[in-house]
Amino acid sequence: MVESINTKVDLVIDATAFTGLTDYGKIMIGDKGFEFYHARDPRKFIQIPWEEVKLVIASVMFKGKWIPRYAIETKKNGTYTFSSKKPKKVLRAIKEYIEPEYIVHSLGFFDVLKRAFKSFMTKRSAKKNK
Repeated sequence: MVESINTKVDLVIDATAFTGLTDYGKIMIGDKGFEFYHARDPRKFIQIPWEEVKLVIASVMFKGKWIPRYAIETKKNGTYTFSSKKPKKVLRAIKEYIEPEYIVHSLGFFDVLKRAFKSFMTKRSAKKNK
């Protein structure tokens, strides 16, 4: 069994981690960091100290009515994506330890398309000017 990095636990909730395959388990949010523990395999776990968190990215749909998933971008090890039963509760618990300006919304579908179109047009105009 792995030892927790937290000394005080604020929230424990059922969750899914998207690490290649989907892993089901529990998220634990405490005073030292964010932790995910696999439901069946004790060797599969993710522990992210609060000092290591760069951004928390929330996928918000229907003007905040539904948050299907959220991701934690770390300074060194990349991005981890999770979903849980009550994502608003999880994000509120994370907000206790992470500054609110580091919790951001992900781009929507049309925003991604608009950004891709602008990129395509700037590349095309740069080619013409050569």
